[in-house]
Amino acid sequence: MSFHLHHTLRSEFFASYLYLVEKIPLVKLFPITCEYIGGEKQFYYRAQRFYEDVPASEEGMMGDFVDISHVDLEGSRQFLSRFVGPGKAGTGCALDCGSGIGRVAKGVLLPVFEKLEMADMMEHFLLHAHEEYLGEDADRVETYYCYNLQEFTPPNNKYDVVWMQWVACHLTDKDLLDFLVRCRRSLRPNGVIIIKDNMARQGCKLDPLDSSISRHLDIMRSIVAKAGLEVLASQRQDGFPDVIMPVWMMAMK
Repeated sequence: MSFHLHHTLRSEFFASYLYLVEKIPLVKLFPITCEYIGGEKQFYYRAQRFYEDVPASEEGMMGDFVDISHVDLEGSRQFLSRFVGPGKAGTGCALDCGSGIGRVAKGVLLPVFEKLEMADMMEHFLLHAHEEYLGEDADRVETYYCYNLQEFTPPNNKYDVVWMQWVACHLTDKDLLDFLVRCRRSLRPNGVIIIKDNMARQGCKLDPLDSSISRHLDIMRSIVAKAGLEVLASQRQDGFPDVIMPVWMMAMK
């Protein structure tokens, strides 16, 4: 193929894509294309390789920002309290997605729920959670799922709350949408899904180090709507340093 023909085809493709973005609502999901993320398999492989070298500790979970862990947990506790209680979500069982060693499980979920289940792709995180980090509370964790979320189907009609923190960013748009649909089916009556994640100030931002993609809040809302979920509330996490990308919490049912 000549350079001229290749250039013409690419120009026509992007012109057509821009037209679709304006005219067809589905395309307004701002799909993360394989070209943008370097290929779907590579996107997930890079994340797997990154977390293999992350230590099973609070420092490992928070990177260079372990000193704001208490601020993060307090913000999460306050946000969760708005959706749990009489006439709201129950306190029987919650699912912690992308749980790591259980930092959120220990500081936010276990003080509220009778039982908990945890899902993470890294076995050494889950082993540390069970054997050390959660202490006696580990007995209240019914199941540890060692799965990538794009391959994980939660049990139907089981959870009062599904918590996803700093893990939606590790899913492509399509896989995130599909996982939210599966999570919706896993909720008990009045159950809610809560996403807490970095939100780009505009568009999407790829972090090649840990292979994560941060989306603008409006893009996240579009994916949530396509999954058939209703946003109940969204709130920005306060108290983080300005150098950190904005972190938002979003509750949906």
